[in-house]
Amino acid sequence: MGFLGSAVRRVFSAVRSPLSPLCRTSTRSYSSELTKEKSVPYEKTLKQEDGASSGPTKPLPRSADAVVIGGGSLGCQTIYHLAKMGMTNVVLLERDRLTAGTTWHTAGLLWQLRPSDVEVELLAHTRNVISKDLEEETGLHTGWIQNGGLFIASNKQRLDEYKRLMSLGKVYGIESHVLSPAETKDLYPLMNVDDLYGTLYVPKDGTMDPAGTCTTLTRAATARGATVIENCPVTGIQVRADDIGVKRVKAVETQHGTIETPCVVNCAGVWATKLGEMAGVKVPLIAMHHAYVVTERIEGIQNMPNVRDHDASVYLRLQGDALSVGGYERNPIFWDEVSDKFAFSLFDLDWDVFMQHIEGAVNRVPALEQTGIKSTVCGPESFTADHKPLMGEAPEVRGFFLGCGFNSAGMMLGGGCGRELAHWIIHGRPEKDMYGYDIRRFHNSLTDNKRWIRERSHESYAKNYSLPLPPEPGTNF
Repeated sequence: MGFLGSAVRRVFSAVRSPLSPLCRTSTRSYSSELTKEKSVPYEKTLKQEDGASSGPTKPLPRSADAVVIGGGSLGCQTIYHLAKMGMTNVVLLERDRLTAGTTWHTAGLLWQLRPSDVEVELLAHTRNVISKDLEEETGLHTGWIQNGGLFIASNKQRLDEYKRLMSLGKVYGIESHVLSPAETKDLYPLMNVDDLYGTLYVPKDGTMDPAGTCTTLTRAATARGATVIENCPVTGIQVRADDIGVKRVKAVETQHGTIETPCVVNCAGVWATKLGEMAGVKVPLIAMHHAYVVTERIEGIQNMPNVRDHDASVYLRLQGDALSVGGYERNPIFWDEVSDKFAFSLFDLDWDVFMQHIEGAVNRVPALEQTGIKSTVCGPESFTADHKPLMGEAPEVRGFFLGCGFNSAGMMLGGGCGRELAHWIIHGRPEKDMYGYDIRRFHNSLTDNKRWIRERSHESYAKNYSLPLPPEPGTNF
């Protein structure tokens, strides 16, 4: 078991160059040979069950008002909100087990402040659902931990942006405080504050548990009459043309039967593109490796807030008496050949790509230099060209809705987006201004342009923590 500090020195000495490792650019992510080589999954499979072959966990109904496909965060949130809004003849189909795709390994961070007022409202609803509503409805705890969030400003421009976020938060009643370096040190004694201009502290940010949240969501949905069926892969989607030639969803096909329905909701994550192809719908997203490492025990880290250091492109998530360290690399690895058999599985971590996060983490919390790495988590996530989700009714087929491409923020945005998507399905439109997420924001000449999707998604991923200064779309907090 190596220490983080020694790993930094070892890798950096092997790739020594005149530029800092965080400043070096790489064409690796555009190389078909290299990305293909890295796309073979390292089978750290946590569950050896042959999920699909064991058969569905419940009999399939003959018909449903809506069929949600995908048992991750968005699928579970959508069926929960559909049932809560009164549409109870709804079915969720999951090819393996709930959370088996990408949700199970997510970091589960929830930050309440974003540059967009709509996103602040979406996040607020997610927080209300997981911290209050579900527990009141089911009596079950979702695993929500309110340990707070801390945004790091290493320059004046970043601190100014945080002050704007604080002002926006005041409108929505979100408590936040701009702290001086000294105040930050008092709050987080293990933090290096020598290079800080200040921080933004949000006491009611926290961490979600993917398994606990999805299990509780489906429990609440089934209590209202919804049906959740696991171990049931979808094999096809029937589409018919009406009297005026408009294509509409007709039915969902599986190996175990067909469900007639006028509405399909694609919440299949990195598999959403393949599901769209079954209905003739183009889903412009791409799968990439997204990773974090879990440290060994750190004395004094208990009860500390989660940290986001945007300028170092790194986050530190409290995990009991340890930390999870991750972020957004400048040279992410694509998963070119998405496997239908990939469930509760991980990739081998590429340390050459990931090491930039370790340098930033050690600088921010020097105790990490002498802390060992307990485990690595590198799984697939879906990303889009503007780093915004894909939602709404597809223009190609009526009744085919999208709830995918969440750029590793599916847990955080799931509650708000699940409610908007349910309202969209039932009433024909969302309650909020969701144009920034609507699939129709992309012209059809772009949704099938694989090179544009790949290169633009790569750029948006790499710039995710950049300052959102116009005219740079796709940057985020």
